[in-house]
Amino acid sequence: MQAEIITIGDEILIGQIVDTNSAWMAQALNMAGIAVKQISSVSDSSEHILKAIEEAKGRADIVLITGGLGPTNDDITKKTLCNYFNTKLRFDEEVYKDVEFLFSSRGYEITPVNRAQAEVPENCIAIRNKNGTAPGMWFDQGNKIFVSMPGVPYEMKGIMTEYVIPQLKKKFKLPAIVHKTILTQGIGESFLADKIKEWEGSLKEEDIGLAYLPSPSMVKLRLSVSGKDKEKLNVAVDRKIEELKKIIPQYIYGYETYGEESETLEKIVGKLLTEKKQTLSIAESCTGGYISHLITKVPGCSSYFEGSFVSYSYGIKEAELNVKLKTLQQYGAVSKQVVEQMANGVRQRFKTDYSIAASGIAGPGGGTTDKPVGTVWIAVASKNGVITEKCQFGNNRERNIHRSAIAALNMLRKEILNIKS
Repeated sequence: MQAEIITIGDEILIGQIVDTNSAWMAQALNMAGIAVKQISSVSDSSEHILKAIEEAKGRADIVLITGGLGPTNDDITKKTLCNYFNTKLRFDEEVYKDVEFLFSSRGYEITPVNRAQAEVPENCIAIRNKNGTAPGMWFDQGNKIFVSMPGVPYEMKGIMTEYVIPQLKKKFKLPAIVHKTILTQGIGESFLADKIKEWEGSLKEEDIGLAYLPSPSMVKLRLSVSGKDKEKLNVAVDRKIEELKKIIPQYIYGYETYGEESETLEKIVGKLLTEKKQTLSIAESCTGGYISHLITKVPGCSSYFEGSFVSYSYGIKEAELNVKLKTLQQYGAVSKQVVEQMANGVRQRFKTDYSIAASGIAGPGGGTTDKPVGTVWIAVASKNGVITEKCQFGNNRERNIHRSAIAALNMLRKEILNIKS
């Protein structure tokens, strides 16, 4: 089965809000075995809505619509659907009871405008909205299903979870779909593709699809397969992942299973430190506290994270991290020598098992011929000594900060696990 999603609202098209509904709905549909054919956003115009619905009907079996179902005059979706399905509005007593209960529970009286929320097209099934006043509407047109829902995310999610997905599963015989994603760091997309080309070719034998999902700090490899037996599909995908782990073990740091909470480097590092009952401290220059921010996003980080210094100036590096002034003057702040002293200094200061230090030129200015913008030195210190790595990123400040932090966390992960680059 194929679905299409239409989101309605001028606020989306002018960039006032970000359309998160489509992403959530696409994931929910995919997990149910329904492929999304297309996603469209249209303005609050009957003409545009009608055209979008008609075009979607020609491409998809299921058309899901969100937005334009409020009580005000600019919410025109309900009237437009009446026009499209050649019907008129009726008053639904069950929907009205929900609206009445919602208002009375909050101490408000229902106005005529809110009463109109209980009006729905005659030929639809009204879907109860437990989180708001606008009901969802299900239109069964033989071999096509159309569903209209509020644009408020938590209202849409409630309707999708409690009614739409279960009903679609009852109506259609849906296949099982499995997506699993391998997370890699420290290698670019083209180099990665070259290393795994034989393995990639073997995926075709089991009808497993592969997608490369590159970002400034990592490359994700998404494996996808569909069929009747979900357990067998999972076994097939897991077997191919095990094969890949033998080919590029130094680059794989985690995995994502579609529909579940993603693994991140900061979570993985936190889990490792917790399991080993070890501690971490951080000294940051060019990243400005961003590595510490990622670490402290993880609940329970206080059990392993002692603290950090954001040491931008020579004076702070010297006074707080015991970096020698002579080293700073001879090699500059962005150097192997300085970042090693920063890592050792912060580890000694906080008495931790591990420490991270980063110093670089984030940009957009400040670069030189020898040290262009994007040059970053990272060090990880432990009782075994200090390992360092020089990274050469681009000229975008925000991306350089993010890439430096991810590279630093991955260096720490490999050091904890004793994985050699």
